[in-house]
Amino acid sequence: MRAFVWTAAFTVLLSGRPAVAVELSAPVAALYSTVSIYPPSAKSMTVCYGFVCRRREILDFTPADRSALTQILAAGKSSAAAERTAVQKAVVWFDRRMGPVIGTNKRVAKADFRYFDDKHNYDCWDTTRNTTSLLLVLQEWGLLKYHAVGDPHYRGNTLVLQTPHNTAVLVERASRVEWVVDMWPRGYLELPDVMPVEKWVKED
Repeated sequence: MRAFVWTAAFTVLLSGRPAVAVELSAPVAALYSTVSIYPPSAKSMTVCYGFVCRRREILDFTPADRSALTQILAAGKSSAAAERTAVQKAVVWFDRRMGPVIGTNKRVAKADFRYFDDKHNYDCWDTTRNTTSLLLVLQEWGLLKYHAVGDPHYRGNTLVLQTPHNTAVLVERASRVEWVVDMWPRGYLELPDVMPVEKWVKED
């Protein structure tokens, strides 16, 4: 799908600083426009929680944050598989970084409105936005060698009792295989699911 540069009218981040134009596909851009938030920049991202981004917090990346993530991704330079493992650890870093700030250190796996605890949890829309944003930041920093950020993917077939769900995606540059990076099915500080999209769409 043809990408476009996300600039129109979005000249200021929620935190008040000038936004950086980021080239996004239409499906990725929709993650942000549908809840009226700005895409991430190299310096900050909006963290969504509370189910469908009803609660939000700005994560301003410090030099220590960038150093930590750079070190994590450096461990994945040997291969595409190693980079995916490093990305899993980067998502855990994000969970640890934001958990005490917004209360999601109390979050549970597969949270949704039935848990009646939105202020401590992410639904799958929140995790898709947050993970995609983190991946875009890593990409902007030049830390992804073997992958690029892909379009989010959706599954859900009520005929076979498969519940609706969506996830962030990485595309392996060499093979063009799409890999999900899905933190929603896992609890606080657990490694997110990473698997080919073609396998993920068949999961429950």
